[in-house]
Amino acid sequence: MKLDSSIAAVVTGGASGLGAATARALAAHGVKVAIFDFNEEKGEAVAKEIGGVFCKVDVTSDEQVDAAFAKARAAHKQERILVNCAGTGNAVKTAGRDKKTGEPTHFPLDAFNRIIQINLVGTFRCIAKSAQGMLSLSPLDDGERGAIVNTASVAAEDGQMGQAAYSASKAGVVGMTLPVARDLMSEGIRVNTILPGIFNTPLLQGAPENVKAALSASVPFPKRLGLPEEYAQLALTMITNGYFNGEDVRLDGAIRMAPR
Repeated sequence: MKLDSSIAAVVTGGASGLGAATARALAAHGVKVAIFDFNEEKGEAVAKEIGGVFCKVDVTSDEQVDAAFAKARAAHKQERILVNCAGTGNAVKTAGRDKKTGEPTHFPLDAFNRIIQINLVGTFRCIAKSAQGMLSLSPLDDGERGAIVNTASVAAEDGQMGQAAYSASKAGVVGMTLPVARDLMSEGIRVNTILPGIFNTPLLQGAPENVKAALSASVPFPKRLGLPEEYAQLALTMITNGYFNGEDVRLDGAIRMAPR
C-alpha cells in the first residue's frame, strides 16, 4: 500500500507513546489520521500537530467506538489503515499474602477482566468494526482493501510475575492474528501484530533513572529502551509491504527475561 493523502488511517491509543509516534509517521507521508484515545487533552494536541482529527473513545464501549469511527469517516472517509495501540496493564500476583496483615489474597477478578476487556476485546472490537467498513472500499491495484496492525507484547510469550492478566490479554492478541488474517484474506485485508519489548513510553517515563538503567541493561542489544519511532517504523513496513500478512513479530532487542 502506498501512503499518501488518498489514504485514511485510525490509530487507537494515538495520544501518546507508540500510537502517537505511529500517527506522526503516517501523517508525515500525507495520510489522513484519526486518533482514538481516552485522553482528550493529549489526543487533541497530537491531532492538531499532525492535521488530523481526535475522537475521544473508550475501546470497551461499542457505542463509543461506533461514534468514533463515524466521526473519523465523516472527516476523512473510510480508513484503509487501522493501528491498534490502545492498552494498559497492571501488576498483581495470582495469589499471595496481604503485606500488612499476612492474610491470603487472590487477583481481583474485576481487575483481571478489565485488562482483558481493554487489551484483547477492545482490540478485536476495533478490528471487526474497521474491517466491516473496509469492505465498502474498492480494491487497490494489487487487490488490497486495507491493512491492520495490532500491538501485543513480549509478555505474550514471556510474562513476568504479576502479569497474568496482561500476558493473557496480549497472548490473545497474538493468538487471533492468524485466524483474523485468514478471515479477511478473501477481502484483501491484511492483519499483523507487533510484540514490543521494553519501550520508553509514558508507562516508564515516570520511573526512576536507576530503574530505567537496569531495564536497559537487561536488553542484549542495543542496551537501551526501545523508541516509539522504532515501533512506528515497523508498523509502516507492515502496512506498505503487501506480502506481510498473518505475522507476529517481536521488536525487543533480543530480550529474554528471567523471572522478576
